[in-house]
Amino acid sequence: MINEVAEALTPTATATATGRLERPYRRFETLSCFSCNPQKVFPRREVEVRRQWQHCGQAFVNNKSDYYSNTTIHQEEDKEADISKATLTWRAIKLPIYSVALIPLTVGSAAAYLQTGMFSAQRYSILLISSVLIITWLNLSNDVYDFDTGADINKKESVVNLCVCAFLQSCVVVMSSINFRFCFAMCLASRTGTLVSAYLLLALGFLGLAWVSVKAGSMRAILLLGCAVTCGYIYQCPPFRLSYKGLGEPLCFAAFGPFATTGFYLLQGSTREVIHLPFTGSILSLSLLVGITTALILFCSHFHQVRLGTERGSGVVKWAVTGLYVLTFTFGLSSALPFTCIFLCCLTLPIARLVVSYVEENHNDKQKIFMAKYYCVRLHSLFGTALAAGLVVSRMFPKLSLSSTFGLS
Repeated sequence: MINEVAEALTPTATATATGRLERPYRRFETLSCFSCNPQKVFPRREVEVRRQWQHCGQAFVNNKSDYYSNTTIHQEEDKEADISKATLTWRAIKLPIYSVALIPLTVGSAAAYLQTGMFSAQRYSILLISSVLIITWLNLSNDVYDFDTGADINKKESVVNLCVCAFLQSCVVVMSSINFRFCFAMCLASRTGTLVSAYLLLALGFLGLAWVSVKAGSMRAILLLGCAVTCGYIYQCPPFRLSYKGLGEPLCFAAFGPFATTGFYLLQGSTREVIHLPFTGSILSLSLLVGITTALILFCSHFHQVRLGTERGSGVVKWAVTGLYVLTFTFGLSSALPFTCIFLCCLTLPIARLVVSYVEENHNDKQKIFMAKYYCVRLHSLFGTALAAGLVVSRMFPKLSLSSTFGLS
């Protein structure tokens, strides 16, 4: 019975006129089975389930040679078949990615401290918790919508896929069989439950941002942060889904750079008495740098999917990292950033070099290139920390300026 279920769950590949294998979910990207009436979906279960349940079928297949074809893609999938559940759970949580919630807030708060000498630990804590909740919404809803389009059909660490497969495996042990309608119903329940949880987290996170904005008396800040959340929505959520149109990196840059970093700057430096904190060259420069490092994480997360090809993609990474440090030196020489920021950012050059060399050496290896995004997370975290530390040191020791250091004053 288990083998019969596995065969029914196994997706098939059809050969095009050019001899290239076409995966079924490629034709399914614009149609979500969850937008249909379940009563109409069930009679077509052998079509719909095959397209959504490839990795679940793997759990019930005894003979992998019958399941995998001799294509390169399937051989690479076979190499990852033995990944432990703990590893998949760690990947699903994506804990290192939450640095994108920490760095914009920390840099924005440091910029406000440089400008006003003000820092509120209470606001910082509430904003950090709210940011983490919103990032969790991004991760969960992204898994759901990618599941709908079939983009995550081979992604074992997808939250939706992990929940459904864990439940089905327990059902096999208990019942020794799976009813197709029950199987599809559990898929729908897992998908819906994940999506509802995601939007509840978004609501809680945005309430936290709104509360701090009201307390600080800054409507400009909540507008900027609202724009950041909007960028996240149109990046992945229907009917926009601009990430499928190659606009993910620009949206990521805008959301975490100019919008989020500047918004946090306004919230940390504003009170009901001082509500017109200026947009200085420092905060604009800082937001650009934070946006670049954040967009670089997203680019390397989908490195194997870039339309430029992996070789050209590695060149994009090299130019982006080079441009990051060129801009940092330029902003420092123009006095937009303190000299301390330039000095501390120079200390992150080894990790930047590691990112570039790793991508150049492994851009053709889909197994190794997976780690590129984690190296980018390290660069993002260290570079952002260097910026924030440089701003704080500059405020505490104002004589450490570029002009005084080189005797230009």
